[in-house]
Amino acid sequence: MSSLRQPPETGQSSTLGIRIGALAPLSRPGWIDAGRHLLAGLELAVEEVNNSGGVSGKPLELLVRDTAADATKAAAAVDELAGLGVVALAGEYHSVVARAVAARADAIGLPYLCSSAVLDQLTEQPTNWVARLAPAQSHCWSVYADYLLSAGHSTVAIAADPTSVYWASGTRILRERLTSRGGTVIVLNVRELTPKAMCDELTRGENRATAVLLLVSQSSTASEIVEAVSGDERLTGTFMGAPAGQPELADWAMAFGKHDGTATPFLRYMPESLGHRGARVEAALREKLTEAPSFVAFEGYDTILVLAELLRTHGTDRTDNPPAWSDIAVDGSRGHISFSRIPGISVWQWAWPPIEVVDRDPAQPDRFRTLHMA
Repeated sequence: MSSLRQPPETGQSSTLGIRIGALAPLSRPGWIDAGRHLLAGLELAVEEVNNSGGVSGKPLELLVRDTAADATKAAAAVDELAGLGVVALAGEYHSVVARAVAARADAIGLPYLCSSAVLDQLTEQPTNWVARLAPAQSHCWSVYADYLLSAGHSTVAIAADPTSVYWASGTRILRERLTSRGGTVIVLNVRELTPKAMCDELTRGENRATAVLLLVSQSSTASEIVEAVSGDERLTGTFMGAPAGQPELADWAMAFGKHDGTATPFLRYMPESLGHRGARVEAALREKLTEAPSFVAFEGYDTILVLAELLRTHGTDRTDNPPAWSDIAVDGSRGHISFSRIPGISVWQWAWPPIEVVDRDPAQPDRFRTLHMA
């Protein structure tokens, strides 16, 4: 495999390999575990493609850049990678960062396959340069809202950071889905309320929710809220959920003390059971990561499979014409992948990857319990 974490000093494009730019959060304040798993998936697929002869007889080369959850840094990385001769971009986990990458890729005419970010509008206007593997937030978060209602939670409190476009969008989607089906939503601003003040709000008669959702970026903030709610006798039995999927990653559990973050339902983009290819990929990722791979690692792996097929079909050189995403069909690690246009979504979309609501079994934290399937 040829996987370049930094470009050659000369800055010249390789005459042998086909360069793909990879973007991932690998340092703070980015979600490092997500970046590490995403990169492991990307690298594993590059290894497999190259071991099978590459694309048109040429190996893939991965040029990796750390976005650190910084949109400005990520946009600059797109320009740098374009100057180094990459033929496509892959990756990113944070939605706001992916949006900056997508906008820049669209502006300069560079194909970008977004691996993990779910924000509906990755670009302001529809584009043919960008496609996405992860489900759109309006779709997958509506699945989570349906799960809440099916579990008997009609009054839901959302502890959210309103300054984030991603959390604000998630709040709106949940509110619209729940209220349209007779539910009630209470929004608590984590920038204005302490965890104790949130508990006080939740004990008011009109605000007595049976579920509290954590829409926050920092696991330490989530931990403080869980600690406060779990320790308040007035809120005994209150459901705690995290739709964005943070409990999938080790960083989440490490931030929690005796309340280890298990039994906290979240969205996971995996099938209920893996096929032959998925099982093989899972084993390889587990060895590479020395831990159970998250769904983010599978997203990274599938990204390279799709881009390799795109390059085989449409050529390995940069052109002025956007790729024909609609022509791509790949059997990925989690199912058959193809792309289409979805109303309200500005990029080409896999509609849809498998979606499940799961939690970690408190008695066996490395085991996921499936609670709801889309």
